[in-house]
Amino acid sequence: MNKNYYITTPIYYPSAKPHMGHAYSSIVADFFARFKKMEGYNVFFLTGTDEHGQKIQRAAEKNNKKPLDFCNEISKTFLDLTKTLNLSNNDFIRTTEKRHHNSVQKLWSILESKGEIYLSKYSGWYSVSDEAFYLEDEIEEKNGIKLAKQSGSQVEWLEEESYFFKLSKWENKLLELYNNNENFILPKSRRNEVVSFVKSGLKDLSVSRKSFSWGVQVPTNKEHIIYVWLDALTNYISALNYPNTDDNLYRNYWPADLHMIGKDILRFHAVYWPAFLLAADLPTPKRVYGHGWILSGDEKMSKSKGNILDPIEIVNEYGLDPLRYYLLKEVSFGNDGNISKDKLISCINSDLANNFGNLCQRVLSFTEKNLSLKIPENYYFNKDDLNILNNFTNNYENLIQNINNQNINAYMNFIVENMFLANKYFNDQEPWKKKNDIKRLHTIIYTSLELIRKISILLYPVIPNSSLKALHIFNLDEKNINVDSIKDNEFLKPNLSINKIKILFNKINNDD
Repeated sequence: MNKNYYITTPIYYPSAKPHMGHAYSSIVADFFARFKKMEGYNVFFLTGTDEHGQKIQRAAEKNNKKPLDFCNEISKTFLDLTKTLNLSNNDFIRTTEKRHHNSVQKLWSILESKGEIYLSKYSGWYSVSDEAFYLEDEIEEKNGIKLAKQSGSQVEWLEEESYFFKLSKWENKLLELYNNNENFILPKSRRNEVVSFVKSGLKDLSVSRKSFSWGVQVPTNKEHIIYVWLDALTNYISALNYPNTDDNLYRNYWPADLHMIGKDILRFHAVYWPAFLLAADLPTPKRVYGHGWILSGDEKMSKSKGNILDPIEIVNEYGLDPLRYYLLKEVSFGNDGNISKDKLISCINSDLANNFGNLCQRVLSFTEKNLSLKIPENYYFNKDDLNILNNFTNNYENLIQNINNQNINAYMNFIVENMFLANKYFNDQEPWKKKNDIKRLHTIIYTSLELIRKISILLYPVIPNSSLKALHIFNLDEKNINVDSIKDNEFLKPNLSINKIKILFNKINNDD
């Protein structure tokens, strides 16, 4: 039986260029995608841009451009970011594509034919910035301006003819979904938030607009544009060639294993999306994970606040892998985090240059001097060697479980701990004093090389470029690395020639 795994990022709203929050979601999703590939899964990893709605139309008008021309320009910056961040995505979907339009209109037609959609009139608070409707108790007034409490975005009173989705009808079915699968929404704090919201009572949802034209038309009424979130959420199945449910992509990968999103769009993914799917008799995703924000100071990044952190600037100054490593290690996954220049430099110098890079250089130099860059053949493990090598074997199931539970921090802590232990092992064993004990000398070298191999494999989803450079020592590349091999203490074949590599990470002087 084939092992398939489908992971998605949110599709990003290209009203402005990408910021660090977009990069964070993408890097996290890429981390899981790469690990599952290394675990032997056929992974389908999707990202893209959500290009419809009033916010986009207004942004285009402000820039004196047609909406599609505006989207083409901004969407390209998000597409370019996938390359800058070295993402392993299989597809990049745009909601302006014909394949997506067809899927959205088909889903609408199914919902309408099942009596899940009706025409009425909407009156209430709407945020153009969030493309979201808000109830009275979700609104507050500051300096005479009405704002959504959750996002701080300005809201305006809206009254117009609208189609409605019978969201209230699905309240009990949604609660049943959450109860039957306790891990459908993670982390637990987000699950509690969603359950509480649904239990407080759901109202029918306005799913069309007449006041603007930039979007997918309602197939049976050209005056109406389909609500941008019903449109956008459908990307997860339109990328799998829905409505062709016999297509291999759809059959192999739906339902999605993991929707990776920011906490601010949790309600859309954990309430509206499964309700739409249940109403259309389609399977719901297996999990929605709402991670925290990457803050600028103590605030969420936004164009209006002028506090955008540009990931490309950080990559250009410090390198991609150091940024990936920092975000995955230093941010408490599920909670908010921020970028600190001092902590980033500390990560580069302490973890990457000292612990990992220095380990590789020391062991390689010693192997070159004593064995002409050959894997030792005259080795025999003692208790010290097996203790550190078996640390990987004994923790293998825990590592897999951490990945399956999206426990990034436990995974990263294991790597950091073992980089430290590997260096300590090499220092404590003092191979330079074992020149007269060839078997012991060879065993220390063999064990140290195996530790480098194991750590490099676990680092692959985190810092893929640097990990592959380290794995080149052993002539390993992406095609022949798998996580299962970290359980093997004698993977390296005696007398095999290994390669010298350049310094992986240069230390950074913090002059500030």
